[in-house]
Amino acid sequence: MNITVLADENIPGVEHYLGSRVTVRYVNGRALRKAQLRGADALLVRSVTRVDETLLTGSSIQYVGTTTSGFDHIDQNYLSRCGIAFAHAPGSNANSVVEYVLTAIAAVGQKLENILNGGRVGIVGYGVIGRALAARLKVLGIRYSIFDPWLDQNTISSGAGLSAVLDCDIVSLHAELTHHQPWPSMHLLADAELKCMRTGSLLINASRGPVINNKALLALLQTRDDLSVVLDVWEGEPDIKPDLLERVALGSAHIAGYSLDGKIQATRIVSEALCNHFAVAQPTGESPLANPPAVNAPANLSDAEFVRHLLQSRYDIFKDDELLRQAVLHNKSSASPEQGFDLLRKQYRVRRELAGAAVRGTALSHPQLQLIRALGCVYERQGSLQ
Repeated sequence: MNITVLADENIPGVEHYLGSRVTVRYVNGRALRKAQLRGADALLVRSVTRVDETLLTGSSIQYVGTTTSGFDHIDQNYLSRCGIAFAHAPGSNANSVVEYVLTAIAAVGQKLENILNGGRVGIVGYGVIGRALAARLKVLGIRYSIFDPWLDQNTISSGAGLSAVLDCDIVSLHAELTHHQPWPSMHLLADAELKCMRTGSLLINASRGPVINNKALLALLQTRDDLSVVLDVWEGEPDIKPDLLERVALGSAHIAGYSLDGKIQATRIVSEALCNHFAVAQPTGESPLANPPAVNAPANLSDAEFVRHLLQSRYDIFKDDELLRQAVLHNKSSASPEQGFDLLRKQYRVRRELAGAAVRGTALSHPQLQLIRALGCVYERQGSLQ
């Protein structure tokens, strides 16, 4: 049995995980049209593709997989009614997003020093990524509070109300996008909520753009210069507000989860589910990824400087900010700002995660060795790992 799979051209490693018994055709996910589904048995997408009755009706699609944790772009009710199998990849990019958030914190003023010395991080959304962030903060010795009204509050350590979370030194959003009552996340942070932000605080959104009312956020930033904002996701993307981009501390083109490690993990998850559904033998073998490069760490740094060094040795968040501003604010190419936004995602550079890497150094202190392990790394001294 030969299976034909239609896959977004920006999903890596598809053929590696599906093997020769599956025929793969690649498409532009944002521009996908019904006619392109002709003859395809399965569809692999990212968050840029809306999968619903309009796209699938009359097609031969039997399986849909999205290489994302969230699935608000998928009409699961329609898939269920039609008997179309579905899989997503929860947790595949969780560490990538966690490292993005930590790097953003380390890049904005003295925010990292603040939370390492008793400040508090507020986490909105306690799904896979919210839990991963909380776990990383815990091993780093950073205090946090969590808001997620959809969960049994007895299952949330350090749970708090939204107002208390918004009063933290740093607020990081990781909510799924939903319109469902009684706690829709669409415009969860609007005028009233945004005005509750603590003086001098930092707001990070690496979830979905409409979780923040971007119009209200722009209005707030036009009147308050004490707030710092980092946006990886934008309401209406790829058509984002230039005025808002000009006022945020850092912006990026929805790439927080775009580490190569996370992408490959997501491909593996949805490919395994596809092979199981069609009873196709999946190829065996190692991951197509080599071990991440080692990081060299000097000893004469404070704890915050040490963490900042490790994070920024792996990921340059300032580069992503610069590229987005060039595409949207200082565009000198023939591409529109919207096309530029998409190109940044399509042509995104290879980015490896810090977790799993070896950290090389000499005369490191015991606290520094603890920080290395807390970031998911191993310490390498004279050729031995510890």
